[in-house]
Amino acid sequence: MNLYADLADDYYCNMNLSTEMALPNGRETVLGFLERVQKSYPSLRNFFQRENGDFVLEQDKESGQQRWISIEPRRICSGALNQTAIEDAVGQHELVLELIPYMLSVSQLDCEALDYMIGFDFLYRGNHDELVADALGVSPSYDAFMGIPGAQVLNFEPNVTLALEGSCRRQARLVIETRTNAYQVRRDEFPEEPLSVYFTVRQYGSLGPDTSFLDSLTALRANSEELLEQHVIEQVLRPIAQTIASR
Repeated sequence: MNLYADLADDYYCNMNLSTEMALPNGRETVLGFLERVQKSYPSLRNFFQRENGDFVLEQDKESGQQRWISIEPRRICSGALNQTAIEDAVGQHELVLELIPYMLSVSQLDCEALDYMIGFDFLYRGNHDELVADALGVSPSYDAFMGIPGAQVLNFEPNVTLALEGSCRRQARLVIETRTNAYQVRRDEFPEEPLSVYFTVRQYGSLGPDTSFLDSLTALRANSEELLEQHVIEQVLRPIAQTIASR
């Protein structure tokens, strides 16, 4: 069952692993790792190196779906857009985490942070910041400020990070990213662009000797799904979708 496909125009499920030490960047090592991933996901056939040195293997964006893997100097990213089932995305992330200890020499000790992120894009032609303020409301302390006659909202991007336990090693972050600028507001001309909501659960620090990357990803996913269901879907995502639909 897909929990997220009907909540926004696009959704994506990403995994990011940041390392303390630099990752291998030799030709044989990088290509060997990506070729092994490609065996399980043959649609990943576009390989290139960015100007900054990052290596990327990605799928053509077909029927609104896409997969990608990137290797940065100290980060490995695995992403999937609009997969039919959330397990189709998570399976890719699990494969990457299974392979990296053997093919990229990444150990649990080398983990700086592991992220599980669910993102949502809402296409909207209009003032994104004004829409977010209307959909989610503002603190009563800001009511007078927001009600200044003739004023228009230019920036309203809620961004909250919470520690989920006493050591602050596991954190949850909710970010709303708008794409409206002052030039568009001044001219009252708005392109149709995505308004994005990102929800990330992150584990900081090295993993214990009895904890694998897969175990950590499973725990982060469970944590994410619980928090999304209880605190984000009805409180943030649906109000934004409903406000867009009403305009």
